[in-house]
Amino acid sequence: MIDFFVSQWNSGMEFKLLVAGVILFIAAQIMKKFKEMFEGPRMKKLYAEILDWVETGWSAVFLAAFLMYLFIQAFKIPSGSMRMTFLEGDHLFVNKYYYGFHIPFTDGKRIWKTHQIKRGDIIVFECPQSALSLVEREKHVRKDFIKRCIALSGDIVEIKDKSLFINGKVVTEPYIDFDDKEIYKEVKLFSSSEQYQRTWESGRFDSLPPSIVRDNFGPVIVPPGYYFVMGDNRDRSFDSRFWGPLPDKNVKGKPILIYWPPKRMRILR
Repeated sequence: MIDFFVSQWNSGMEFKLLVAGVILFIAAQIMKKFKEMFEGPRMKKLYAEILDWVETGWSAVFLAAFLMYLFIQAFKIPSGSMRMTFLEGDHLFVNKYYYGFHIPFTDGKRIWKTHQIKRGDIIVFECPQSALSLVEREKHVRKDFIKRCIALSGDIVEIKDKSLFINGKVVTEPYIDFDDKEIYKEVKLFSSSEQYQRTWESGRFDSLPPSIVRDNFGPVIVPPGYYFVMGDNRDRSFDSRFWGPLPDKNVKGKPILIYWPPKRMRILR
């Protein structure tokens, strides 16, 4: 039970708002229980004002938690992995129902899918366990990442000297940025493509030096129910090349608006 609470507390603002709403609700019920303790016109007036504030507070907090859980999530760009599409410190609103509503306590199942994830979509998702450090896993940390979906289930992904190939065809990517002009040469570490695929799927490439898979990678096949995601700033992105495929159940939504800073405010297509 404690592990579940810690995990949910680390998952985001929605659970914190829910806890705050429960606390305010309990406070309101306690105040009603001990109403007779407030005697005199002034105390009764004070009691009424405090009770009104508490009841309004828990109603507003519950509503905010409900909206954030189902519809909209605020997200802040934490790193430079998506430069120049997004900059560090950009604040976004994420549409959480764009790819369907998550059904609570169903391990990521969704209903009313109005859109399917496509190649090129920018998505916000809870990072897999393989993307967390050992300390973060022990502390039940949950992080949200933002990356671009590069490949879908069944696609063959390969990177040759920083050029991306999907199903054997080179992909034109006008949105990408490279910080490092150096190209790390391919290094053969595995005896077979099957061993390479298994090691990648299990998320064990994160223990390798970045130079091994950054500029030359694959080929791998994206397994059923998964996606291959990468940051637009390819040389500074910790993504599916390192921690493996992204499960569909981890996808939270699609960013729709930069709302801060004002000079970068815009609707996202």
